[in-house]
Amino acid sequence: MAQHEDDFTEYARARQPALLRTAYLLSGDPHTAEDLVQTTLAKLYLAWPKVEKRESVDGYVRRILVNEHVSLWRRPWRRNEVTSTSLPEPADDRQPDDGTRAVVWQFVRSLPPRQRAVVVLRYYEELTEAETAEVLGISVGTVKSQASRALATLRRQAPPDLAPTRPTHDLGEEER
Repeated sequence: MAQHEDDFTEYARARQPALLRTAYLLSGDPHTAEDLVQTTLAKLYLAWPKVEKRESVDGYVRRILVNEHVSLWRRPWRRNEVTSTSLPEPADDRQPDDGTRAVVWQFVRSLPPRQRAVVVLRYYEELTEAETAEVLGISVGTVKSQASRALATLRRQAPPDLAPTRPTHDLGEEER
């Protein structure tokens, strides 16, 4: 029993920051994100002794997180709540931020919940379409259509200065 608790504690400590970032991107509110992560980890703790494939835990946890988020935005009292948001610490500094990251995520938060979940899982968590479908409990085709709709909406709503720059075509020797 003690070994299970130690394993769970180690896993929770290692994954909590990433789960918090994902929950924030899903919910758009740091307080809601913390609640989602706490609920997710509590549910995982209850199921921990039954988890046989430790390498599959991340997918299982993401599914719990997304399902909790979906349950939350379906609650009628949630529709009346007004929240103010402030961004948490930057999630990942692999690439420097030129000041557009917060603006982009503001547009992502304006998407309907399912489209937002697809965008977060596909483009932030970098899951494949099949993995995203599994986490959300939907078909791969639905992931594709939701992602397509979400990206089209983002393109329509975003100002032109947020559009990615197109690479210029390098002229070959024969074209010069």
